[in-house]
Formats: sequence, C-alpha cells, structure tokens
Amino acid sequence: MLQVADSTGAGPVLAAAPPLLEQVAPFKITAGREFYITNKRWIPFGRSAISVPILMYHYVRPQPSRVHDRVGYNLSVSPQTFQTQMDWLSAHGYHPVDFNDLRAYFAGEKPLPDKPVVITLDDGYRDLYTNAFPILQARNFKAVAYIVTSFVGQPRYVTAAQVREMDRSGVQIASHTVDHADLARSSAGQAVFQLATSKAWLQGLLGHPVVDFAYPSGKFSAQVVAALQATGYDTAVTEMFGTVHSRADRYVWTRVRVGGGESMADFIHNLGPEESSLVLATVTTGRDAGTDGS
Repeated sequence: MLQVADSTGAGPVLAAAPPLLEQVAPFKITAGREFYITNKRWIPFGRSAISVPILMYHYVRPQPSRVHDRVGYNLSVSPQTFQTQMDWLSAHGYHPVDFNDLRAYFAGEKPLPDKPVVITLDDGYRDLYTNAFPILQARNFKAVAYIVTSFVGQPRYVTAAQVREMDRSGVQIASHTVDHADLARSSAGQAVFQLATSKAWLQGLLGHPVVDFAYPSGKFSAQVVAALQATGYDTAVTEMFGTVHSRADRYVWTRVRVGGGESMADFIHNLGPEESSLVLATVTTGRDAGTDGS
C-alpha cells in the first residue's frame, strides 16, 4: 500500500523518488522537493477474526510463598518479571492496544498495528498503580484495568484518584462488578444490579462511557451475557485460553493467563501466532535546501 502527502517531513531521503513517482502516476507534486519515505506494518480491514493475545494479570508484586500461599503465588507476577515481559514485547515489535482500538478495527474505522496485544490487569489491587502503571507509562504502553468498584479505596486496592489518573494516562478502565460476585450463580436481577451499578459508578467517576467487562473468576452463563447486553456493555473477557477473536464472539473473548512461575519461553509461546500484516509506505515531501521553504 502507498500513501503520498505533500508536507514537511523527516526520514531517509528517497533520492530516485521524484522521477519514479512522476512516471507511475500524476501526483502533481511540484519540482524542487526532497522525498521522504516511512514504512509501517498494519493489519488491514476486512478480517472477521484476528489473532490478538489478551494478556491477563492480577497482582504485580513480589511473589508470596508457593507453599504457604499457592493461590496468591499463581496470581502474582513480580515487578521485575513484568518489566522483563514488557521489555520483550517492546523489543520484538508488539503494539499494546485497548478495546477501543479493537472496536474501531472491527467497525472498519481504524486499522490495527502489526503484532497487537492487549494487556489486562484484574481486580484493581494497589500494585496496579504502584508497580504496573509506572512500567507501562515508561514504555508508553496502553493497558486495560478491570476494577471491582466497592473495593476502590480499601487498604489493598487503588483509590478513586488513582483510577482517574490512570484513565487519563493510557489505561482503559473497565468493570469487574461491584464486589467480585459470581454472576453465573446470581439471579437475573442480581446480575443486572452488579453490572449496572459498577458501570454507573465508574462512569460517574470518569465522566465517559464504560462498556468493557471481565467475568469474576471467568464464570458466566447465557443469562449473564444477556444481562451484559441489556446494561450496555460491548465486550467481556473470560479466563478461557485463546488468542483469536471476532466481533461476533465479543462477550466471550478468551485470554492468556500470566501467573506466577512461568518461564519467558512459556510467555512467548502463549502469545500465539502473529496476525499477518501489510506494509504501508508513506511518502512525504519537503523543499530542497535551495528553495525558500514556502
């Protein structure tokens, strides 16, 4: 794919570009210009299903004893390991996106960068803000935080002010119910209460719609999916493993659990296959040094 624009730019000069472009098509670019070209890979529109790993984290903290707290151990990734994983993603060309980006892609509004990945963190523990958030910010990485609203402000959890700050700084805020309820065992009325109340609270705090959700412990039913649709949610993630997603199955999107003790080889393997992409070459032009620059 080729995109051409006439503007001031920076980048490698494509010395043979003017005659080449003039021969290929009448772009009507004025003489006396330098040509610059940049290449970037994108996933083109039109695919009904794409491979995008949705990583699932809980605690980002020093791991507790595997013997005395096995559950906590399996939910905990140390800050050092989290940083190593984020560095690996950055070094290998992965591009963190959020659910707004996936919505825009499936709506045909915006292509996705190649090697997209969604980084999700469940429950809203305090270390989301103190440990994970600075590592994400340092790399300009997007992420999604699923917040249990009645836990906000409690000693082991994030505060309302921290939720607002993260929302303004690249972390998409999403709902995880009022009190981490097992919706699969709840009545229809209780499920609607959990979904609508947590959604309304977050929207009141942030001042914009909140339409993404994670099932507590990954438990859901057809009744819960219907309640999600009735209360205005657009996506929901499970704890089932998988990396391929479509718009049609957006209420049961699968994830890749990142827990305590896995190796980097396992982390890399679990990212799944890379979605094929195309190169978009963007050509821009600027005045030669000998012109007046107008």
